[in-house]
Amino acid sequence: MPELPEVETTRRGIETHVSGARVSEVIVRRTDLRQEVSASLGDIAGQKITGVRRRAKYLLLDIADGSSVLMHLGMSGNLRIVPPNEEWKKHDHLAIALGPRLQLRFHDPRRFGLVLHLAAGEALTHPLLRDLGPEPLEENFSADHLKNACAKRSAAIKLVIMDSHVVVGVGNIYASEALFRAGIRPHTAVRRLSLVRAAKLVVAIRAVLTEAIAAGGTTLRDFLRSDGKPGYFSQSLHVYGRKDAPCHDCGAAVRHEVLGQRATYWCPQCQR
Repeated sequence: MPELPEVETTRRGIETHVSGARVSEVIVRRTDLRQEVSASLGDIAGQKITGVRRRAKYLLLDIADGSSVLMHLGMSGNLRIVPPNEEWKKHDHLAIALGPRLQLRFHDPRRFGLVLHLAAGEALTHPLLRDLGPEPLEENFSADHLKNACAKRSAAIKLVIMDSHVVVGVGNIYASEALFRAGIRPHTAVRRLSLVRAAKLVVAIRAVLTEAIAAGGTTLRDFLRSDGKPGYFSQSLHVYGRKDAPCHDCGAAVRHEVLGQRATYWCPQCQR
């Protein structure tokens, strides 16, 4: 699934084309995504898109009338800016025409994504968004916040930082990488996490996500950047996907197991 850096890369990639553009037409070829495409989506035709925001792994197109278009890329989706005469791909399900020369096309082979039209004022109160935790790159995600979120829990730290009620956007790949940088084993019970180690983990999460965004996201089989090219952060991965390979720092074999139904990687020497 595209993670926060991939979604942020997409947001930045489409923003220059979308923000300030007037919607000339909405073309919906298939409505049966994870949720039914909003029947009112066509109402944005004739309206100007005033901005593109990201909340967790969701994108929000802000419309001049105060409404918003909420998008999620699902397991394998992507957005592309294309000329209107470009041939539609098999799994291109809808397009937002930005005047006569460009279209924003939503592509989703597995149809786990969504495109919803939200009324004015509904964006951050929608059930998909209202209970989300802080953004990992903002000030309200702090060591104190993480320590307090862990206080009454007994789960493994990797599962807690992947909980979107605690902090948004720390998916499986980046959770493994951040824990490596912080020197914390993924199985560590969160009740044992000291404030000092929580602070190290917050710094590590911010660092790995910031670097991933700068590098264009992680190369995933089904993910394409907004320009149609894959991200390249996978070249910098220390543990994820490196089962039995030597740790870049100490040479120990990287270990692997399934934790919370997700592939988990760590170094037995560097992480305690």
